[in-house]
Amino acid sequence: MPSLVIPFTPPAPAETYRLGSARDPAGITIGVDSRSLLLDGARWMPVMGEFHYTRFPADAWREELLKMKTGGIDAVATYVFWIHHEEVEGEFNWTADRDLRRFVAAAGEVGLKVVVRLGPWCHGEVRQGGLPDWVVDRFGDRARTDAPAYLSVVSRHFTAIAAQLEGLLWKQGGPVVAFQIENEYSGPAEHLLTLKKLARDVGLDAPLYTRTGWPDLATPMPFGELLPLYGAYPEGFWDRDLAPMPGFYPAGFRFSPLRTDAAIATDLLGERAAADAPDTARYPFLTCELGGGMMSSYHRRLHIDPRDIESVVLTKLGSGGNLPGYYMYHGGINPVGRTSLQESQATRYWNDLPEKNYDFQAPLGAAGQLRPHYHLLRRLHLFVRDFGSLLAGLPAFFPAERPASRDDSSTLRWAARSDGRKGFVFINNYERLRPLPAKPGIRFLLHLPDESQIEFPATPVTFPADSTGIWPFGLELTPCFHLDYATARLLCRIEEGPIHTIFFATTPGVASEFAFNGETPRILSPGRNVALRVSSANGTEVRVVLLDDADSLALWKDTWRGQARVFLTRAGLTVDGEALRLTAPNPADLALAVFPSLDATAAHDGIFQLLAPPARGLASEACRELALTPLRPAGPAREIPLGWTTPAVAMAPTDADFTAAACWRIELPVGLNPHVTPLLRLAYTGDVLRVRLDDRLVWDDFFNGDKVEIDLASHASSLASGAALTVEILPLRADAPILLPAGTRPAATTAALQSATLETRFVRTL
Repeated sequence: MPSLVIPFTPPAPAETYRLGSARDPAGITIGVDSRSLLLDGARWMPVMGEFHYTRFPADAWREELLKMKTGGIDAVATYVFWIHHEEVEGEFNWTADRDLRRFVAAAGEVGLKVVVRLGPWCHGEVRQGGLPDWVVDRFGDRARTDAPAYLSVVSRHFTAIAAQLEGLLWKQGGPVVAFQIENEYSGPAEHLLTLKKLARDVGLDAPLYTRTGWPDLATPMPFGELLPLYGAYPEGFWDRDLAPMPGFYPAGFRFSPLRTDAAIATDLLGERAAADAPDTARYPFLTCELGGGMMSSYHRRLHIDPRDIESVVLTKLGSGGNLPGYYMYHGGINPVGRTSLQESQATRYWNDLPEKNYDFQAPLGAAGQLRPHYHLLRRLHLFVRDFGSLLAGLPAFFPAERPASRDDSSTLRWAARSDGRKGFVFINNYERLRPLPAKPGIRFLLHLPDESQIEFPATPVTFPADSTGIWPFGLELTPCFHLDYATARLLCRIEEGPIHTIFFATTPGVASEFAFNGETPRILSPGRNVALRVSSANGTEVRVVLLDDADSLALWKDTWRGQARVFLTRAGLTVDGEALRLTAPNPADLALAVFPSLDATAAHDGIFQLLAPPARGLASEACRELALTPLRPAGPAREIPLGWTTPAVAMAPTDADFTAAACWRIELPVGLNPHVTPLLRLAYTGDVLRVRLDDRLVWDDFFNGDKVEIDLASHASSLASGAALTVEILPLRADAPILLPAGTRPAATTAALQSATLETRFVRTL
C-alpha cells in the first residue's frame, strides 16, 4: 500500500526580504514568506503566463489577454527585448507592436497583473539574448558585468522602460507587480544586485524582484534580495544529443523536493547534476518557466503532446510549487528588424531557430488558436484559483518508496501536500514518450502527526495508465461539511449565500468514491445534476456536482453580471465585461450553458441554464481545401553542414539554399474575408517551409510532422491588395542528421505540400 508519514509542520518562519514597495493606493499589499506569495496578508497562488508583446499584433493584444484570463491566468509575464526597441543606438521604437505601455495598460484593463522581465539579457531565442549588436560590439566580454560604461547604457535602457511604465506600477494603482533581473545568469551575484539598484534608481519599483534560479551563481546571493524562480520543460530544443528525452528530462515527471532542473539550457550549461542552493528552503517554490510547449531548433524537431504539459505542471504542484508560471503560454511571430533578430549558429549562437515562427506549441498559438492543453491547464487553474490559497499553505511530503531510477515504471509516482489534517494527494502515472502501465491495488495510507491515519479509498483501485489525478482529503468545505476524501478531482466552487456548490471531475477509469463526515463511503455517478445534497441545522447547504472528464474540460469560471459563475461550452470563451464571446471552428460547438441561472424558468440541462443553443444556419464550409499551383519543382537536397559548437550539430539553410526549394502558389477564393476565415492550415513534408506574401516572409517552420497554422487576419491589407501567397519547401533528406518525432522521417528525399485549407472561426456574441 502506498504510504507516507506527514510530520508536524511548524508555521512558516518570519524572514526579512529586501524587495520593493508592497502597497497599492487602496492599501492592498503584495508580499512573500518562506512558503508562498501573500496578497493583502493572505496566502496567494497566482498563475502566470508568458506572452511577448513584440511578437504579436498590437490590435489583437486585448482579445488575447482576455483569452489568457478566461484560461485561468492571473499575471502575464513579458520580456523587454532591448534589440526590439533600440536595434540601432539612439533610435528608439516603442510604437505599434513594440508599445510596452499599451500592452501593460491593456493587461491591467482586463484584470491581469504584469511581471516585466527586464533583462537586459533576456534570451527568449532572440539573437544575443536581446542585447543589440552595438552593445555586444562595444563591450564584448564586459557586457553582463559591472563595467561602468556597460552599466551606463543599461541604465539608459532601464530609464526608457521606466518612462513606458510610469503610472502603471503597483504602488501607483497599476498592474506591474514584479520585475525579473537578467536571465540564466551564472556570474557573481553582485552584478544582479547592481542591476536591481539601477532599476530602482530609475523608478522601476515593484513589490517583487526575481531571478531565474538556474544556473548556479559564481558568488552567493545575499538572502532576500531576489526571489529565485525555477522551471521545467517536457523536452528541449537545445540539447546536442539527437536522441529523444536525453539527460534529465524524465525527472520532470517525478515528484521531488528538488527545485532546480538540470535539463534546462544544457547547450549553455552542459550536462550537470541538479542541486539547490543552501538557502533554497527559505524561499517559496515559485516557477517562471514551466514549459507551455516547445520550439523546434533545426537539429531537434519536437512534437509536444498536450499531456506532457499537464503532467509536468501537476508534478510541480504536487512537489510544493506555489506559482505555476508558463513559458510560453501564448506563441507569437518574430518582428522585422534591420537584420535577423532570432538566434542562429551563423551568428555564433548554439541553435538555429526559425526566422519568424515563435509559436512554441503553446496553449494559445501564434494564430491565437486554443490548443488541447489550453483546456487541460484551464481545468488545473480552476482548482488553483479557488483552492490555491489553501494549497499554498500546505508543504509537500514524499513517500519513502519512490522510483529508483528513470527506468522504474512500476513504482507509483505520487506525493501529498498537507498540514497534517487536510490536503491533497497528487498522482502522476504519465511520462513523455514512455508509456507507464496501470497500477493495480492502489490504496493510500497517510500517517498523521497526531498518530491517526487516513486510508482511502475503501476498496483498492487500479490507477489507469498514462493518467494523472489530484485527490482531496480532510477538507472542511464548509464548517458543517467535512470531506474525508474523494477519488475525484476538485475543480471549483460557487457560493450563493448559504448554498455552496462544489464541482468535481471524475478520474477516468476510477470509480468516484466520496466519504463525508465519517459516514460510509459512497460511489457517485457523473452528470450535470447535483450528485449529492447535504443540509445542516444552521441552513447551510452543500451541493456536489460530479462532471465527467469531457465536461470538466468544457467548464469555465468567471465573474459575469455581478456574480461568479461557471459556464459549460466546448467553444472558446472570453468574458469581456457584460459581453460573452464564443469562438469555434465548428458552429455546433457555439452552445453555452451557465450556472447559477439567470432565469429559473428557462430550459436547463441539469443545473445549467441553456443560455445559447447550438448555432444553426451558419456557413457549411467551415473548412475548405484550396487549389495549389506548382511554380517550381524541388532541386537536389543540400548537403547539411555542421555548426561551430562542440559537439557540432546540423546548421539551418541559408537564403541561397532556397533556390532548390519546391514552390507553390496558393489560390485564395475570390472575395475572401480574412477576418471571417482567418486560419490557413498547411500539411507538408520537407525540411524547412517558408510562406511569403509577394517577397515578404510571413512564416517559416522546421518540419516536425505537425500542420502549420497561419493567421490571415494580420495580413488582411496585403491580401486585399492582391499579394501572391506562395509556399516554399526545401527537400528533406531521409538521412538528415536531425532529431524527428517517431514516424515522421520520410523514406526518401521529400518536398511535398499535401494540402492547404482555410478554417473559419465562427464567433457568437451574447
